Amino acid sequence: MTDKDVEQADERGYGPEPWWAGLGVWGAVALIAFGGLAAVWVTFRLPGTPEELATGYHQAAKVAAIGLVIVGSALLNRWRARGAAAEETNEAERS
Repeated sequence: MTDKDVEQADERGYGPEPWWAGLGVWGAVALIAFGGLAAVWVTFRLPGTPEELATGYHQAAKVAAIGLVIVGSALLNRWRARGAAAEETNEAERS
């Protein structure tokens, strides 16, 4: 086995990140839109649609679900940051 055949981990010891890790909020919104567009594509049975329609819907749903998870995580992170900032402000006023 050569070094080319082994995936290299970064300095923290973790393996490579998934392809969607660095998309951000707008990339996630684009994934949601692309998933919806793919579902419409399958509905109208345009070229490239799989024989089994359920397969096409499943693939479109996976793409949209990844986008929804990324957007939800970003919103939750923003909500937590606001709560922490408000808590720091309240502690400063009490002092």
